[in-house]
Parts: sequence; structure tokens; C-alpha cells
Amino acid sequence: MRGILKRLVPDDAIRTGLRWKLSAAIALVGALVAIALSLVVHNAARVSMLDNSRDLAIERLQVAQRMYESGRTQTLGVKVDDPAIPRDLLQKVMDGRRATFVSEGAQGVPDIWAAVPLKDGRVLSLHTRFTDRSADVMKDLDQALVIGSIAVVLGGSALGVLIGGQLSRRLRKAAAAANRVAKGEADVRVRDSIGGLVRDETDDLARAVDAMADALQQRLEAERRVTADIAHELRTPVTGLLTAAELLPPGRPTELVLDRAKAMRTLVEDVLEVARLDSASERAELQDILLGEFVTRRVAAKDADVEVRVIHESEVTTDPRRLERVLFNLLANAARHGKPPIEVSVEGRVIRVRDHGPGFPEELLADGPSRFRTGSSDRSGHGHGLGLTIAAGQARVLGARLTFRNVRSAGAPEHVPAEGAVAVLWLPEHAPTNTGSFPMLPLSGG
Repeated sequence: MRGILKRLVPDDAIRTGLRWKLSAAIALVGALVAIALSLVVHNAARVSMLDNSRDLAIERLQVAQRMYESGRTQTLGVKVDDPAIPRDLLQKVMDGRRATFVSEGAQGVPDIWAAVPLKDGRVLSLHTRFTDRSADVMKDLDQALVIGSIAVVLGGSALGVLIGGQLSRRLRKAAAAANRVAKGEADVRVRDSIGGLVRDETDDLARAVDAMADALQQRLEAERRVTADIAHELRTPVTGLLTAAELLPPGRPTELVLDRAKAMRTLVEDVLEVARLDSASERAELQDILLGEFVTRRVAAKDADVEVRVIHESEVTTDPRRLERVLFNLLANAARHGKPPIEVSVEGRVIRVRDHGPGFPEELLADGPSRFRTGSSDRSGHGHGLGLTIAAGQARVLGARLTFRNVRSAGAPEHVPAEGAVAVLWLPEHAPTNTGSFPMLPLSGG
């Protein structure tokens, strides 16, 4: 599963926070809306002012027309048969209509034209420019629209950061709770972890994850019970088979039967141990031991050919029986799948077991030990794959961390065969209590 996710999500994929995506989206939408509204308001104000200027020009032209027809002096700005009158306006006036016309003048300031036909066939026209007061009003309006648009964008960005931050925080809490569930903490509920009074899609996702975790937990528990029951039921007939085999007359066939019966008994015991470890009910029985001395004595009793080096002695609190089980399983795996010499080193709370074989399979390095998966034939062509699984499970009971890596020369590419495999057991500084939790340490005064 981890490998599939790694292929689907490349390492160089761009990772961005939800709050910044949401903030950018709101800011973009706010900017587009602000620009659109600014253009609409600007054009509406411009049209309204131009209409007012046209109406004012028509009123002045009507006054000038009455004065002209009564023989009085013409109003300032009014001309008869002005040669500069626009052609489009002149065409409308020649049709006997009173009309206005707007043209672009110098520096983008509109020119207002109004014209009316006279009874003697001549054309009376008025030419004015957009008033300075109107131009100032439009300038102030444009400035206000720009400031308002900037305020909308900044406000939208801040709102996006606020909303996105809250949503991102809930999602991070949900992800952290889901990771705890994935690590085996069955009592964790994602919905309770995210909290909050508002119900949204995040709550639906949390409930779905909780339901999925419960279903998976029930299924795994059912499988564990079936496995434990089968192994338990096999225990009695296998023991009887082994006892019967020991009563057979000496000879090669008897040795083969005894060997297979012992292997079957070992397998049944291993399966039972895995089932107990999966149930998370195992608790460590803690004792204080000198780690280097303990490892030296246990390895010497197991295999005198294995070299043990104590680099730094350390007193640890752990379960000796479980620690011995982990150590013996690592040694058995190195002897079965690696090559001599096998070396064990103790440095403080760290135990390293190294062989000089072909190294661990890539699947094990990527995903960790897996039961009944023996990996590649060059290292794990024999066995049932439970040794390292049990070692990892017992390490979890001890609160320790078990890691695996292959040894290669410095600068050697990945395709070059490994020069050995190293299993490293990191014992915790504070061992778990008999309830499975870790002790609360008093804070030192400062």
C-alpha cells in the first residue's frame, strides 16, 4: 500500500497548505468581483454625468434659440453654422431633429455638442467640454473604487487564511488521529479528536474514517481469533504427533519425521505468539539489567561463534525474556539468511546485529516485516516469515524500535549488491509500565 501511494504521489510534487489555496481563491474571486463592480460603477457614473451634461447643453441651446429668433444677442458658446460641428450630429439636425453628440476631446476629456435646426434653415449649435467639477468627481470616484478593490482583496485574503486555517487545523487533527489508529491505538476516535461545534464535511470524513477503522478492527480481531483458535487446536495433535514420533525405532525415517514434527510445533507456537502480540494485551515484566552483560551471556549460550562487542555499557529497565526473544530471532534470521561472520554490538541502549550476506529484501526495508512473506530467494528462500514479525511485535511491547538496513560501500549505487544486513534495536529511555503506558516524569525546576 505504501509503495502504491509513493508511485501515485511523486516525491517532487508541490505541497501547499489548504489555508493558502483557499486564501488565494477568495482573493482571486474578490479581485475579479471588485474589478467588475468598479467598471460597472465607473461606466454608470460616467454615463449619468454625460446625460446630465447633455440635458444642460439642450437647455442652454433652447434659451439661445429663443434669443436668436427674437433678434437678441447670442449666448456665449452658441454658434450658427459652426463648421466644426460633427458630421453625425449635423446629419441628425438636417433631418429636423434636435440632438446631442459626445466626442473624445483632448486628454480624454469628453466634448459635449448640442444642435437644433432654425426656421431659416440654418443650424444653431453649442459646444462645451466636460466640466472640471465632473472630471474631479470621476477622478475621486475612480480612486475610491481602486482603494475599495484593494481592501476587498486584502480582506478576502485574510478571511481565506482564517477559514482555511481553521479547516486545515481540523484536517491536521484528523490526520494525526488517523495515524494513531494506523499505529494500533484502537481507542482513538477521529471525530472526537477534531472537536468543534460546527458540523461540516470534515465531521463526515471523520465519522467515515472511524467507521472504517472499526470495521477493519473487527475484521482483524476476527482473523486473529480464527488464527489463534486454529493454532490452539493444532497444538494438541502436533504435540501428540511429536510424542509418537519419539517412540519410533531409531533410523533416518524417524529423524525426518521428528524434524518435521518439531518444525510444525515451532510454527504453531509462533502463530500463537503472533496472535497474542496482535491482540495488544501483552505487557512487559520489567527488570533492571546491564545490557552489555546480558547480551554477552545470552549470545554466548546461543552461539559461541557470534562475536559480541560492548562499546558502552548501560543499565536498562526492560523485560529480559522478551529482549532475549528479539535477540535470538535476529540471530536466527542472520544465521539462516545471511553469511558469517555474525557480529553483535551494544552501545548504550542500542543493540546491532549484523551479518555479511546479501542484505534484506527491498520489500522488508520499505514496509517492515510481514508474516508468511519470506522476501527474495537469495536471502529468505526458507522459513515462514514469522521470526522478524515476532521480533518487531516483542519490540513494540518493550516500547523499543526495531529498524533494518543494508550495508553498502560509501558512494556505491543502489544496484550494487549489499555487503551485509544490520538490524538495530533501540531500547527506550523510559520503559513502558505493566499497563502498557509510559510513566509520567516530573518536570525539573528551572
